[in-house]
Amino acid sequence: MSSGFPALGLLLGRLILRIGDPDEEIGREALDGITILYTILQLQKRARDKKETNKKELYESNKRFLGPYNPVSPCQNILRVIAEFGDFLGPQQVKDLLLAALEGLKGGSEARGKDSGEMMQLASEVTLSSVLEWYRHRALEVIPEIMQGIYMQLSHIQEPRAREVALLPVSLLASSFMTEVVVALLMCPLPLDSNGAEMWRQLILRKPSCDVRDLLDLLLTSLKEKPVTKKGQASIVPLAAASGLCELLSVNSCVCRVRRIYPQLLLALLIQVHYHIGLNLPGRVAPRKDAKTNTQPPAFVPVHWVVKVVKTLLLKMGCSYEATSLEDQGGWELMGQAENHHRGVSLLARAMVHYSCQELCRILYLLIPLLERGDEKHKITATAFFVELLQMEQVRRIPEEYSLGRMVEGLSHHDPVMKVLSIRGLVILARRAEKTAKVQALLPSMVKGLKNVDGVLVVEAVHNLKTIFKGQDRKLMDSSVYVEMLQVLLPHFSDLREDVRLSCINIYGKVVQKLRPPRTQAMEEQLINTLVPLLLIMQEGNTKVGQKCVKTLFRCSCFMTWELPKKAYSRKPWDKQPQAVAKICKYLVSFQTLPRLLTSVLQVNTHRENAFNFLGQSLEYTKNSRASLRKSSVMFIVVGCRRTRKASLRAWCGDEVGGVIIRWTPSPFGLCSRVPGPLHGEYNDRRLAE
Repeated sequence: MSSGFPALGLLLGRLILRIGDPDEEIGREALDGITILYTILQLQKRARDKKETNKKELYESNKRFLGPYNPVSPCQNILRVIAEFGDFLGPQQVKDLLLAALEGLKGGSEARGKDSGEMMQLASEVTLSSVLEWYRHRALEVIPEIMQGIYMQLSHIQEPRAREVALLPVSLLASSFMTEVVVALLMCPLPLDSNGAEMWRQLILRKPSCDVRDLLDLLLTSLKEKPVTKKGQASIVPLAAASGLCELLSVNSCVCRVRRIYPQLLLALLIQVHYHIGLNLPGRVAPRKDAKTNTQPPAFVPVHWVVKVVKTLLLKMGCSYEATSLEDQGGWELMGQAENHHRGVSLLARAMVHYSCQELCRILYLLIPLLERGDEKHKITATAFFVELLQMEQVRRIPEEYSLGRMVEGLSHHDPVMKVLSIRGLVILARRAEKTAKVQALLPSMVKGLKNVDGVLVVEAVHNLKTIFKGQDRKLMDSSVYVEMLQVLLPHFSDLREDVRLSCINIYGKVVQKLRPPRTQAMEEQLINTLVPLLLIMQEGNTKVGQKCVKTLFRCSCFMTWELPKKAYSRKPWDKQPQAVAKICKYLVSFQTLPRLLTSVLQVNTHRENAFNFLGQSLEYTKNSRASLRKSSVMFIVVGCRRTRKASLRAWCGDEVGGVIIRWTPSPFGLCSRVPGPLHGEYNDRRLAE
């Protein structure tokens, strides 16, 4: 029966601690105070029952019952008191009594004297163990408050033995109410400091310990939760579960139990890495000084912490080669980046295949159903891992619908990353003789799916497609696939990232090398559309990119049998050789020279269209962020318009180009002054008018 005395647990706990004081007088007075308290509670009870009571007789009776005070063994008095107060202790009183008992563990023996410290510590231990042994069931509903109280008190308890006593409630409560204790520990502030970490390890280090199997299952369940609730609020539960798992892995006796669910834990953690990229968690997640070392930890980034747990799990499971391989390739950093997460996961899976990880078969069969579950992040992570496992011999046992079928479905997925991963999977499957023909038949669909995809992903996908292109007979190869590949690559010539530009221009040239006669109209149009971008990008001043442009332009010229001026292959700045620009533009834009670029199949009206196209492409480059490209494009337009004799083209020049020159060049007068003829006067007049 709970008492109507709210502070009963706190008062009783502090008086009990004083029973164990080395000073006998203090111990005696504390026991007498408990006797008075007990008498008051009994009087309250009898008043409710409307019973007549002699207060003095009741007090004397209770004094004999709870006493006499035993200075040699005060713990006997403590046990008697706790046993007799049971009728008056409800959940809140039990919680207060436990937390009050922890107060006896604060401070070192030096502060209170060795004897005093040891006696108080003993009194705390007896109180904690007896309360939890007799009234453990009453603490169920207040377990979160008890765990929070223990966590707070540990910061003030430094002596090792005293900390062991303070952690007793964790293991004792977990032995009966493991789920509730784990849920409470998941609420510990993150990142875990030494106190929170010790509470997690207490679950399995001290007797009675909880069932490790059940404990790991609970953590796995929490790791499968999304860190964002349905209402859009962030949740620390998955991150806290990962932190708890990391602490349990530091206990050797737990490692062998972890292996049972290692594949599930690994995949759940990898998916959590994806979820935590860029995620802002509640305010409780903040760096704090460690209680033991008194040092300020570095800024806490949730995704980095989850990656650390993945690495710890691998090392504990004996995958040190895989972890080192990922470290050498920068895979851990990639895994924690939004645009590169799938690459980091792929590197890990590839390393595990390379080093023949024993658990790969279990992971493979576990992944098959996971590919269709969860949201986009869940599917991307699962697919990135699954694709690399397609290299395993055991894949032959899987029905084709779960290997080839899944990859074919991915080609039409709305997420570009899924398309690229599916292409990677098909390329791996094409290594098997029985799958080669089927995969090669899908090549047009693979290439078509890369349109309007980010440049980095395009480079990644094309790199994988090389093996299929090499494996196909050029005579049987449909040239339209090559043309589509060129169409995919061309827009990325002006990508802001140098590595993307460099790769796309280089691959473009290699694809042109694979083209074979007869030339089709689609081929010619595509290569003609490549001329201006290559000429302008050559002027950006980047040596590596410029060299690739020259090589690719030469390959296009060889295939089309063009007779481009030698200056077209020069990477010298045009503003230092204006005559070179004039020669190039005369070749490209003039009516008389356009037929050299075209086959007899094309009609005369196509000449004008190509001139429009050349100038239009240059116009697009005037919007580029790189000043060198803007400058060279304006020069090309000015000189090109000067060389244009068609009235319609000159009208287009007057309407479209003049404003661009004035808007995008620092000194249009200086630029135009190098171009003799009527256009010089036209643009000067426009500049003055504005």
